[in-house]
Amino acid sequence: MADHASGLGGRPTLADVAAETGFAISTVSRALSKPERVNARTRERIEAAAKQLGYTANTTARALTSGRTRSVAVLVSDVTNPFYFGIIRGTQQELKTAGYTQLLVDTEESDDLEDAMLRRLRASYDGAIIAASRLTDRRLAELAAQMPLVAINRQTRGVPNVFIDTPAGVDQAVEHLVSHGHRAIAYASGPPTSWPSERRWRAFTKAAGRWDVEVSRVGPFSPRQIQGAAAADAVLNTRATACLAFNDLLAIGMLARFAERGVRVPEDMSVVGCDDIFGADFCHPPLTTITAPITQAGRAAVSLLLAQLDRDGEPVRRTITLPTHLTIRASSGAASTA
Repeated sequence: MADHASGLGGRPTLADVAAETGFAISTVSRALSKPERVNARTRERIEAAAKQLGYTANTTARALTSGRTRSVAVLVSDVTNPFYFGIIRGTQQELKTAGYTQLLVDTEESDDLEDAMLRRLRASYDGAIIAASRLTDRRLAELAAQMPLVAINRQTRGVPNVFIDTPAGVDQAVEHLVSHGHRAIAYASGPPTSWPSERRWRAFTKAAGRWDVEVSRVGPFSPRQIQGAAAADAVLNTRATACLAFNDLLAIGMLARFAERGVRVPEDMSVVGCDDIFGADFCHPPLTTITAPITQAGRAAVSLLLAQLDRDGEPVRRTITLPTHLTIRASSGAASTA
């Protein structure tokens, strides 16, 4: 190997790799940053030389020269909610494989904070993935026109998105409860700004109408376990013998409250959750819930975003829809005949 001058602090540079291989610096840069644009034999020679020299990319310099940071912002509404664990795991795995860094942002169920963080951090990321956005359709579309962006569990015109089809799971849940003799079912709704909560309610009323079931809606509730007590009390003030909760955390909190009040589950009240988060099968009784491919949703969102970045930010107007299914456990059963 030839003896080449190195960059600051002895760190090998692109020029060193170029001198070692005989290729132009621009070719070396392209081979290491966009390998798909260089023929395989050239790329292999450059990659081998870079490895031998110990060359690693200077991401700060690359961002200044190319406008790319190789970072992606991933925004979630509540980082303590186990639903987002799978999203974060999926995005992290795919971004790492693609050579990107994940910037995780907890927006604390706030549309204002969500908007502010997207603006403040803009120089630090190439694109953004937003899970369960609380922004209005208009604002989300505006942002998607300004930057590469993908939404998870939110369908807005002009915004590439990954849609977890929980409405189909809601349909299965209602049919399951009807098959057990339930004729009055309540829906414990999520936050008023939650797009998925409204879609689940629409699916719930549509399915209930098909089966001639009496419905009631209680809430809205924050999607946290601590809100389960209020949700359970509200359901007990209806004629319902079964209930569907916006998410599993709310449902698990409801199970605890029903136990406190001496309401037997499922003998007196059947409970169905949504998402099948870690722990849904550990509670008492184990929770019947709509199982969602959460980690897969994170991976799919990254694939949509990288497709935009490969097109220099040109929007990819498509939706990836992921199916759900009902997982039946002990929290649902036959309606009481008492």
